[in-house]
Amino acid sequence: MPCFSCGARQTDPVRGVSPWKRGVRRETQVLICPDCQRAHDLDLDTCAACGSVALICRLGEVECRSCGAVRPASAGNAAGSAAVPGGSGTPGLADEVQAALERVLGRTR
Repeated sequence: MPCFSCGARQTDPVRGVSPWKRGVRRETQVLICPDCQRAHDLDLDTCAACGSVALICRLGEVECRSCGAVRPASAGNAAGSAAVPGGSGTPGLADEVQAALERVLGRTR
């Protein structure tokens, strides 16, 4: 999954904790690269109870990692897929895998 802000892809990490962070934006789980973490206007969702941006989205719920508050995710965004820049749909994992295979195998659509 690329960084939601700049589109950078994660590389194989060195040993230890990954410098990439997770967040929730419009009730969708997103990754944030180390460069974009320095920006203060990422427009991430915040916890209604404590105001933290340390949220995770899973199984139709959004949980705050700071205070533990849990709320249901809205039905429209609970699928967990991010919008494609310049596209009109939301790709699933199968679409990303198919696109990667086509790139590697030299096929075009």
